[in-house]
Amino acid sequence: MSEKYREEDYLMISGIQHFAFCRRQWALIHVEGQWQENLRTVEGRIVHERCHDENFAEKRGDLLICRGMRVFSSRMGVSGQCDVVEFTQGKTGAVLLGREGLWQPCPIEYKRGKPKQDKSDILQLCAQAMCMEEMLCCEIHEAQLFYAEIHRREKIALTSELRQEVEQMFMEMHNYYARGITPQVRTNKKCNSCSLKDLCLPKLAKKRSVQSYYQVYVEDM
Repeated sequence: MSEKYREEDYLMISGIQHFAFCRRQWALIHVEGQWQENLRTVEGRIVHERCHDENFAEKRGDLLICRGMRVFSSRMGVSGQCDVVEFTQGKTGAVLLGREGLWQPCPIEYKRGKPKQDKSDILQLCAQAMCMEEMLCCEIHEAQLFYAEIHRREKIALTSELRQEVEQMFMEMHNYYARGITPQVRTNKKCNSCSLKDLCLPKLAKKRSVQSYYQVYVEDM
């Protein structure tokens, strides 16, 4: 992915989590601008509100903790906000304004619940790290996910395969967004936990469309 996007064309980094969960859900939110709360989304919003204090920065020895750090990538055409970034002073990392030496960044994303079966959270975290690499001219090989239900961090290796998947998904998302397309329903067990279930109406996908009805009607004439 070598194309550079204009700032007005940037997509939200957090959208990749919706896209990985369900492409239609992502389009309903980010293309059509629809939203509906449920218990999971409310709990998730509360968890993130505690993290996104952009004025918070704390130094503990060789550890610098920042919250609500804004990141972007002109190459991938995305922008967003990291919940927490921990910078550790050492032999590798980035040069920070007003700080001596090198500081190795580690983005930490806070989530409600517990680790998921899919990679949606991991893809979002990897995207944040890739943005930071572009901004700070450094390499980040590992990041972390914190789950509120289990109160434990999960270390995530940022592999080349994971990075490639992130880039591929962002290209798909830009394609859908530029064309204003909302994918059709693909029903599965995830639909029951989706906050947009009543807007998406996945059950209607099981019924015959008007187009198919007329096609059959014409063929029978």
